[in-house]
Amino acid sequence: MLPDFNRLKVFYHIYALNSIVAAANRLHLSQPAISQQLQKLEAELKIPLFTRLHKKLVPTAAGERLFTLVEPFVDKLQNEIPYIRQPMDRPSGLLRIGAPREFGKEYLPKFCSSFRQQYPDVTFNLRFEESVPLLDGVRDGALDYALVDVFLNQGEFLDNSNIFSVDPLIKEELILVCSQSYYKKEICGDHSFRNLVKKDFITDDDEHNVLIQWFKHHFRKTAENLNIVMTLDSHEALISGIKLGMGLGVASAHLVWQEVQQGKVIPIAIARENMVCMISLVQLQDKVPTLTEKTFRDFMIVGTQKAEVLEWFQCAVP
Repeated sequence: MLPDFNRLKVFYHIYALNSIVAAANRLHLSQPAISQQLQKLEAELKIPLFTRLHKKLVPTAAGERLFTLVEPFVDKLQNEIPYIRQPMDRPSGLLRIGAPREFGKEYLPKFCSSFRQQYPDVTFNLRFEESVPLLDGVRDGALDYALVDVFLNQGEFLDNSNIFSVDPLIKEELILVCSQSYYKKEICGDHSFRNLVKKDFITDDDEHNVLIQWFKHHFRKTAENLNIVMTLDSHEALISGIKLGMGLGVASAHLVWQEVQQGKVIPIAIARENMVCMISLVQLQDKVPTLTEKTFRDFMIVGTQKAEVLEWFQCAVP
């Protein structure tokens, strides 16, 4: 049987404030009423929760253990109550959105700002990470939505994709590039599979999946035992490493377009079309979305098709 919740609430305040008098003042009850509730809870649990030392209360081991169970529940309840009270007839409350670091930092705040102009009662908690932890966050309920890359040429690039609902948003071209100095020293116009797989590579993907997908797309072969000289945790750092001449790396075309135009990085042109991924909005398939979540989803789908947004991703990299 669960203990009486009102007594647990009294216990929480006694422990947190370390005083029966202070707990009585906080709960607007008399001191005897607070003491009585504590005694009934101890009788219910059949164990003392505090040791009485004159006017001081010292938690017992059982009291400390009970507080570790009660505190997270009370704290979370206090934090969530304001959102429970939000109106049901219009979007409101907190949206937890995850996105890749560079896309998230560059574009997502713009979408959130535009959304809040229409729905000022909505707030955002944004999380920028790689695709795997973002999908874990969606699966575990820590995120309402995640923006992740799905590779069109090789099918869905999602583990356990049957548990996710995927809304495609924006096509993104991925190209293999290196610095001008590295190209002159190591590539010399030879874009063959045999030559490229022997070179140095840098990546922002821990499992090197993007590199493997690039070789499969362009050569229909699996590149094994690539010489990964550096792994980074952001696309911005990847581009910096490429420009420093550390090796070849797969980059988002629109993020290196300026460097390509300036000749700072050289794209490795292959006869086949560039590899394309689709930045997609992902949520749990069986989750019933709230009004706020559904409205944000529709907003993103429509918003990413606007001309000014599509222009961010359009370039003429060979």
